[in-house]
Amino acid sequence: MEKISSRKNQYIVHIRRLAADGDYRRECGEFVCDGEKLLHEAVSSGMRVTSVLGVEDIVPPAGASAYVAPPALVEYASALKNSPGPVFTVGIPEIRVPNRPGRVIVLENVQDPGNVGTVIRAADALGVDVVALVGDCADLYSPRTVRGTMGAVFRQPVVRIGLDELHGFLSSRGLRLFGAALREGAEDIRAVSLAGAAVAIGNEGSGLSEGLLSLCDKSIVIPMAPWSESLNAAMAATIVMWEMVRKK
Repeated sequence: MEKISSRKNQYIVHIRRLAADGDYRRECGEFVCDGEKLLHEAVSSGMRVTSVLGVEDIVPPAGASAYVAPPALVEYASALKNSPGPVFTVGIPEIRVPNRPGRVIVLENVQDPGNVGTVIRAADALGVDVVALVGDCADLYSPRTVRGTMGAVFRQPVVRIGLDELHGFLSSRGLRLFGAALREGAEDIRAVSLAGAAVAIGNEGSGLSEGLLSLCDKSIVIPMAPWSESLNAAMAATIVMWEMVRKK
């Protein structure tokens, strides 16, 4: 177990760069997490924990390096404010997508990490087979996204896919694509069968792109009170996923 006392220590530099730089995360094949609960979730989900940094002597998971530092240094290493630690790193897993998924939620250009994390958490809770991230979505392994998943990132299949690949990805798995969009001809979600379907949700500001809407078999809408403008992406996606599960 290595004791660290300097912010210039290479391991501290490495952790902070993992938290800040998506390209570096992919280059290293690992990402950074924070907290006892997430550490427990990672281990129980069979993730490869590569290192652990705490404020006291700890027994790391098998194969993980262990580091100890003063509380102020652990907090400095963390991407979160007022972090109690431990801070730890996890190997980016190989994404395994079911051959015949029955329920897929697609997010397009959802840039807020909290929203993306919440959708992944809800998908895991409701039994949605795949979350597909299309376009300029928040990085799956950024600290805020990971935190928002509350451990679901270790279990829920998530794929990042280009818009040009989306049709082939879904059609090869026998899935229709519906777009959640307030537009002429959109059908009430309560009247539509979502069995064997994927549903796309856009960002709160601009909704789904015309390119994605052109791939959709139909548009659906979540009915709301007339004075309500919109739902944010996480809320809309969770309602859609509940409808997917409810209408088996």
